[in-house]
Amino acid sequence: MSEARPPKPNALRDFFAPIAGFGVTFRTMFKKVVTEQYPEEKKPTAPRYHGRHVLNRHPDGLEKCIGCELCAWACPADAIYVEGADNTDETRFSPGERYGSVYQINYLRCIFCGLCIEACPTRALTMSNEYELADDSREDLIFTKDQLLAPLLPGMEAPPHPMRLGDDDKAYYLGGAVSPVPGDAGQEGRLHEPVEDR
Repeated sequence: MSEARPPKPNALRDFFAPIAGFGVTFRTMFKKVVTEQYPEEKKPTAPRYHGRHVLNRHPDGLEKCIGCELCAWACPADAIYVEGADNTDETRFSPGERYGSVYQINYLRCIFCGLCIEACPTRALTMSNEYELADDSREDLIFTKDQLLAPLLPGMEAPPHPMRLGDDDKAYYLGGAVSPVPGDAGQEGRLHEPVEDR
């Protein structure tokens, strides 16, 4: 069995060995520096950027979240807390039997992986392009349901209210539309006929 021999000493190589580690430094030292002028100039994010979460609404204003807690189970960082509650005919927040009465996301723990979005069966939870979430208070980085809910758009009514898109929750998932004329007893609350593709 032959023993491995140590490499022969080379004075020139030994002299340049400490300098070779600075090769990347010396190559980039004379390149033009690119400075981002943030926050004065904000660059747009990619369309599918994983930013702040949004709890979406149906076209009539009812919440899409049904309080199933699947997003909380899917979160690897345990950053989501959900408490579900039952809807009643007098107080209805979502078209299904249940709604999320308490919804919190702790952005000190969230890793913005998007697994909560994939787990949501009603597409209630999505991620926006908003990335400015820095704060100097730990309590302010725990977002509550009021902060996460999408704003009411024109034609939407703040819950609780009865279902306006149809007589059951199935109408909400078939894509019914809100009547353009609120107060029209003949049309309001009825599911519009789907338009067939030609």
